[in-house]
Amino acid sequence: MKYVLLFVETEQFADDLEAMSQSERDRAYQRVGEWFATHGDKIRSHRKLQEPGTATTVRMEGGDPVVTDGPFVEGKEVVSGFAEIEVADLDEALRVAKDWPGCPVVEIRPVE
Repeated sequence: MKYVLLFVETEQFADDLEAMSQSERDRAYQRVGEWFATHGDKIRSHRKLQEPGTATTVRMEGGDPVVTDGPFVEGKEVVSGFAEIEVADLDEALRVAKDWPGCPVVEIRPVE
């Protein structure tokens, strides 16, 4: 079964990352690389997304579509990346997500 893991950053996480020394930040990214290596047999694709300010949103709320710059919601959490995994079931997807060493929130969604 395929799932997408959506990696969600909080404002606090972004602030904490910014406050780290370069060596601490390098170690944090190294742990993320190790996670991808550990679960590489399950990961079908993954990408880091550009910052929310680069987003463009199209709203289909009656009338003509409205195009705006920025993310679709104003919030304190933003999706910063994703990985598509192929695993046996939700339990296995949860085990993979619980090991994630990066941002503090991982949303798991099944792929249709």
